[in-house]
Amino acid sequence: MAVLKSVARRWLPLAAVTTLLCGLVYGVAQQGWRQAANEPQAALALDAADRLGRGDAIAAVLPAPPIDVGRSLSPFMIVYGADQRPIASSGLLHGATPALPQGVLDSARQRGENRLTWQPEPGMRLAAVVAPYSGEQGGYVLAARSLRDVERHIQAVGLMTGLVWLAALGVSLALIVLGELLLAR
Repeated sequence: MAVLKSVARRWLPLAAVTTLLCGLVYGVAQQGWRQAANEPQAALALDAADRLGRGDAIAAVLPAPPIDVGRSLSPFMIVYGADQRPIASSGLLHGATPALPQGVLDSARQRGENRLTWQPEPGMRLAAVVAPYSGEQGGYVLAARSLRDVERHIQAVGLMTGLVWLAALGVSLALIVLGELLLAR
């Protein structure tokens, strides 16, 4: 019983620190992957908003041809008017422009841009960036792309971190138990 108490006293703090460090590694990696997933869309949305604000035609800004956002990993864009209705889209879901949740465009107007994870239907998650534009008409530009590959990478990091965590806990426990047994002799 004394050996068990000694092992617990030595191993539990080590297990707690190991758990915190593995959680930190996973959290940093997950946030790094997810935040980086916004970068291409931010460039597309902000550049398109600038061009539209300077008077460029919508057709000159949107990528062509339209893509099926349910299957493609390519980025797409949707241009909204000042009334928040879609004007043009290079991404279609089931043959139509996917609908944004309420408040997304208002938030972009208030903050200068809006970065979000958008789920137009169950099982589909998109990294999206919305930028408002001014000019003659004014409106909003949304650029988005699938998070399918990014989420696969995050899942792999989670699995690797979990395996390292379990291995570290097991090895540290085994070494402490072995040390206690050798010291008890």
